[in-house]
Amino acid sequence: MANPSPAKSMGDPGITPLSPSHTQNDTDQMPSGPLFVVVVAIDFGTTSSGYAYAFTKEPECIHTMRRWEGGDPGVSNQKTPTTILLTPDRKFHSFGYAARDFYHDLDPSESKHWLYLEKFKMKLHTTANLSIDTDLHAANGKRVKALDIFAYALAFFKEQALKELSDQTGGDFDNNDVRWVITVPAIWKMPAKQFMREAAYKSGLVSRETPEQLIIALEPEAASIYCRKLRLHQMMDLGTQTSQNGISPTENVGSGMTQAKEHVRRNRQSRTFLVENVVGELWSELEEGDRYVVVDCGGGTVDLTVHQIRLPEGHLKELYKASGGPYGSIGIDYEFEKLLCKIFGQDFIDQFKIKRPAAWVDLMIAFESRKRAAAPDRTNPLNINLPFSFIDYYKKFRGHSVEHALRKSNVDFVKWSSQGMLRMSPDAMNSLFKPTIDHIIQHLTELFEKPEVSDIKFLFLVGGFAESPLLQQAVQNMLQGRTRIIIPHDVGLTILKGAVLFGLDPSVIKVRRSPLTYGVGVLNRFVEGKHPPEKLLVKDGTRWCTDVFDTFIAADQSVALGEMVKRSYTPAKPSQQVIVIHIYCSEKESVSFISEPGVRKCGTLRLDVSGTESTAPRREIQTLMQFGDTEIRAMAVDVSTGRTVKSSIDFLSH
Repeated sequence: MANPSPAKSMGDPGITPLSPSHTQNDTDQMPSGPLFVVVVAIDFGTTSSGYAYAFTKEPECIHTMRRWEGGDPGVSNQKTPTTILLTPDRKFHSFGYAARDFYHDLDPSESKHWLYLEKFKMKLHTTANLSIDTDLHAANGKRVKALDIFAYALAFFKEQALKELSDQTGGDFDNNDVRWVITVPAIWKMPAKQFMREAAYKSGLVSRETPEQLIIALEPEAASIYCRKLRLHQMMDLGTQTSQNGISPTENVGSGMTQAKEHVRRNRQSRTFLVENVVGELWSELEEGDRYVVVDCGGGTVDLTVHQIRLPEGHLKELYKASGGPYGSIGIDYEFEKLLCKIFGQDFIDQFKIKRPAAWVDLMIAFESRKRAAAPDRTNPLNINLPFSFIDYYKKFRGHSVEHALRKSNVDFVKWSSQGMLRMSPDAMNSLFKPTIDHIIQHLTELFEKPEVSDIKFLFLVGGFAESPLLQQAVQNMLQGRTRIIIPHDVGLTILKGAVLFGLDPSVIKVRRSPLTYGVGVLNRFVEGKHPPEKLLVKDGTRWCTDVFDTFIAADQSVALGEMVKRSYTPAKPSQQVIVIHIYCSEKESVSFISEPGVRKCGTLRLDVSGTESTAPRREIQTLMQFGDTEIRAMAVDVSTGRTVKSSIDFLSH
């Protein structure tokens, strides 16, 4: 079934390639722009967030943010929870622990009017037609604009970081001296990446006039840059823990991590982290062309990226386009919620979340610290405190006690302890991890079957979820010693530190894979037998084939950062006053026509050529596309007059 022709309905006179359609790849480096005094990276995570910074004059010192107020027992808090609270009239109130604690202390009659949001970053990954107007739901069920929430959060980090920088330098620190870096998952689609940039503009982090002041970095790339700097005392190598003297490797998974945590705890007092300006010892074992995998396990998503080393500078090249999915540690929280629904009934849990939202948050915090205590060799049960209002509200709702519900439910592994706690056997806890870990292992298994992923030297396990001994053991069992598994000590801060290093030297990432195919819509001379008859368009006696997709770059093709792709076109009708070039994209690798399913328009260039004469018989319009960090810029130049229009490609469906 042929789609109706988009170009005919648009009624644009159109452009046609100048024969021969020449293409050059000029890898003009992107302008490095003004020199910044400091680089501040923001790791805006699903479950927790934070920032770190380094002054460009001392790039080897990375500072992580000040200690947050109000940490959780049993959870090290170098980052703050990604939670935000708005007042009943929708003004920003607080972020992080402060938001959580304030919300928690409100009287239930009041708290239902306040807007509290957590884990909202996942919405950008899961929304199919993300736009500037996408909504989020607060804990009380009310809707808020996602863009506002993200902008509030970024404005909060901007204020915190500038305050800390002003205190450090003893004066008012000027935002124009900061280069900001925000990290996003590599598997995010382009609209989600652009959404982050829009939120940054809205928050006043940077202005649209100076887009280069903000770099959107990909989380596994940042992790990769940081892992290159590791010294042997800054990580643990699961690969070397083979069974010695009859001790099985699993026994040291936990203990290695405990030592690591001790080490981190001792160093936590100093928030400054020194990066020696050399290649880490691990890295010195790598040779030209060696490959390694970065597995970034966060709260919301898991990202897998394969990188290859290019010597002498040790630049990184992405070998295989990022894959992964929504398999982060919040999957375990959902499993816990499903378990509670099984015991107490979905109807009760749904009601409880809306009627006692602050108590629900409390319950999830209690679960969080027990979740971190889960380990493969654990034998004693894990106790989870049920908030008083849970027990109370359940009795009112059902007319019998929580204890009764547990006895009656057929969930074996969960019992009621006399201290008023849910007692979970280690098996019960491990089964909550299973679906999420199975997804990750399945993904890794598929990745290792790809031809591009043969002989991998190292696998770096990073991100907050990488601390889980259950996940570490599963990865070890899957790899069977094929690859060395490396876990940095401060695994939750790896991405943050790498993002700072990336901001100091963005040229370290040299090659990426394009996630989409890009091109422009053009007219070609109609060739009988080659072109479908329904694409024929006759204009002033000339027979054109319409809707042709002229490819600039194909999905999964290597793109050097800052690479320019040029094409030359000429107006199909010499007397045109305005030349309109439509840019299209698709997830398919080969596209012939813009009318094919899955092709969408993602940008438009309008070049006004009225009042100018072209000396050449055919006016040459050069179109350039430059592939940048996560932004793609397009430009059209009228060669005879030098008139230029620029545009950034827009992926947010309006």
